[in-house]
Amino acid sequence: MPHTRRRCPVLSGRTLAGAALAAAIALGIPGAPVAAAPPAVPLVGDSVRQDETFLKVLDVPDAWTYANGAGVTVAVIDSGVDANHPDLQGQVLPGLDLVDPKDNGDNDLVGHGTTVAAIIAGRSDDADGVVGIAPKAKILPVRVLDERNRYDDAIIVAKGVRWAVDHGARVINLSLGGNGSSSTLAAALDYAFAKDVVVVACTGNQTGTGDDYGVWYPAREPGVIAVAGMEKDGDTLWSGSITGKQTVVTAPATQLVGARPGGGYWKVQGTSFAAPMVAATAALIRSRWPTMSAGDVINRIIKTAKDRGPAGRDPVYGFGEVNPTGALTAQLAPVFENPLDTTPSPGIARFGSAPAPGQAQSAPDAKVDPPLPQGAEPGTGAAPQMTTPASDHRGWWAAATLFLISIVAALLTIRRFSHTT
Repeated sequence: MPHTRRRCPVLSGRTLAGAALAAAIALGIPGAPVAAAPPAVPLVGDSVRQDETFLKVLDVPDAWTYANGAGVTVAVIDSGVDANHPDLQGQVLPGLDLVDPKDNGDNDLVGHGTTVAAIIAGRSDDADGVVGIAPKAKILPVRVLDERNRYDDAIIVAKGVRWAVDHGARVINLSLGGNGSSSTLAAALDYAFAKDVVVVACTGNQTGTGDDYGVWYPAREPGVIAVAGMEKDGDTLWSGSITGKQTVVTAPATQLVGARPGGGYWKVQGTSFAAPMVAATAALIRSRWPTMSAGDVINRIIKTAKDRGPAGRDPVYGFGEVNPTGALTAQLAPVFENPLDTTPSPGIARFGSAPAPGQAQSAPDAKVDPPLPQGAEPGTGAAPQMTTPASDHRGWWAAATLFLISIVAALLTIRRFSHTT
């Protein structure tokens, strides 16, 4: 299915030299990347840590007294991750490169994925550089974005999601998206949900061209935590953030310091960098409670968010700003489903398992139909034919025939929902 891509650009800030290519942050409408502003003062040493103001805004040091992300793998499906960056050394697992099969996801030509990864799991064992919100978590890099920081078909993202699920990801971060929906990606997300994985995505950035159509996909897919962007102080919405009824929570998105491939740092902004703060919060929760279900993790995030705007959930702030400490300390009753998607995918829920890994299987469009009654034709909705009473002997054969027809109809139904598109 056609899928319009958008990027979350680096719009302003101090950078190291040569940042033009990396300014094409996340996905975008086809066109030239937006260049970053020239560097003013290089970000080095303790100035980087001091500039991580979101740590204070979200009260992250307090959250670290309860959990640090240990034992949790977070997939960053993005432009790759520079595994040799000082803040990410030892944090990055062998991954997958769906753009260049010779690599394994640990090479980042753009810089977007490296910045996202460090926000999640930058090392905390020194006082310099970027520290992540879940510094003991591991990053599983999956490259789906090319050197233009774009993808041409959502099927590559779907493949990345399935691969990440099959290789141990407990949380998936998708700082990418576009206007168009994708049944193939929807099926991959259903696969992740069925495997008890938390999925986080950015709501998207305003382009200023007048063609913004609301919250990006996959953020608007039911079950995904859609993250909008706040200003640096965490009190007001960032004017560049897309919002809508699918918005779930918010996080800071402006004047953020980020790790850059090659060992440097830069200032970035965009909802692409708000999303990993929520993904990292999910990692903290799963670190403290390793057996907690994805539904309960999501419930903790939305129930403990700091309300902004009108009371309760609203289309601008969602449930409010993510609150890591609250999510780690609140007393909440367990839930038994994803609170963002109370209607499970029929192809998964009815048959006990997700589609086989590696298949680009489309999600079914309707619930599983019951076995067709005797005399009905598939798809016609015809009423069953009336029959006259028969002897016990004939009744036995009629029952057997009806049973056989039921089995055949059920098999046809299963085949319909397992059909690969």
